[in-house]
Amino acid sequence: MRREAIRPNSVLVSLLLATLIAWLGLDSVSVSPNRIVPGRGIDVLGVAGWSGVVASVAPMFVVLGLAWRPTPGRLRWATGLVVLMLSALPVWLVVAAALRVDPDMPQARMGIGGGVWVALFLLLLALIELRTRLALSRVLGWALLLVPLASLAACLALGLEPLALRREYQGRSEAFVSAIGEHLLLVGAAVSLSLLLGIGLAMAMRHWPRAQRMGFAVLNFLQTIPSLALFGLLLAPLAWLSGRFEWLAALGVSGIGWAPALLALVGYSLLPMVRNTYVALDEVDPDVIDAARGMGMSRGQVFRQVRLPLALPVILEGIRITTVQAIGLTAVAALIGAGGLGTFIFQGLGQAAMDMVLLGALPILVMALVADALLGALTDLLRPGGAT
Repeated sequence: MRREAIRPNSVLVSLLLATLIAWLGLDSVSVSPNRIVPGRGIDVLGVAGWSGVVASVAPMFVVLGLAWRPTPGRLRWATGLVVLMLSALPVWLVVAAALRVDPDMPQARMGIGGGVWVALFLLLLALIELRTRLALSRVLGWALLLVPLASLAACLALGLEPLALRREYQGRSEAFVSAIGEHLLLVGAAVSLSLLLGIGLAMAMRHWPRAQRMGFAVLNFLQTIPSLALFGLLLAPLAWLSGRFEWLAALGVSGIGWAPALLALVGYSLLPMVRNTYVALDEVDPDVIDAARGMGMSRGQVFRQVRLPLALPVILEGIRITTVQAIGLTAVAALIGAGGLGTFIFQGLGQAAMDMVLLGALPILVMALVADALLGALTDLLRPGGAT
């Protein structure tokens, strides 16, 4: 019998080819004498010469070869090489800082170029593709990222002092920690309130079917309002309420600040929360409910012990969507004085300082990814058969 031909992994091949093009075609780093003067872009060849080019692209060609005839063993080797390339990116920045930043200029800064950012993004996608193909567990998939993170931590401790992103953090470390706390507090409050309101609204819609159409129409309408417009619509009524009721003013409610930001975030969070909760509770198998009632359970017991546990995975999906959405939207709340990491983003945009923008944007990205991964893992665990 003829053996079936092994087809190339087109996704992995495409990702590695795009990584190779971006790595060689875009600037690797940018160097400037101080924060004010724009940086000068330097490509891979300019950083470390031809030896650096060969050393950096050799693993990419090896992975391309492995992906062209992808057996399970070759994909495992490709996974190791992709993790190695991810771990080598911080080392590359250390080399660039040592070779291209003048030590006699203490104010000199090195920015991360587009080549490194694009390579990081594409290599992470390649790692996801390999994890899917090899059917690796979620825990092992996250464990693979510990090696690049350890490399980054070591490089930050040893040789990335001129990195512009690090300089921005060092100058604003206290404000940065405070902004993270404000961001997490707003997100936590918005998700908690939307969860309570969402469960209440979903149960009311199930009890009064006529309220379902109107309720979803209002929630859909809230989603169509741009975030800045919704913040603006809340300014006048909240300012009026704080001026009329002293106890509201004592709580800090005003036309700007945390109050309009929290209300807007809750408004945007209600639709996914209510929709998932309603569908989860409504789609429980009626035969299971009838069996529970046949066992003598009361209506409350059926809800607490049968309907809610079976609906919980879908409800958690709503919480996951709401949390990730709220983490991103909270950045806009900085425009109305609510604080959070969006403060750095808009200050950086106003000063044309992209490293300050990254100082606010990167933690938001990390928060969203971690929240999505943790809640996704919890959802999988609670699904029937998820623990196996």
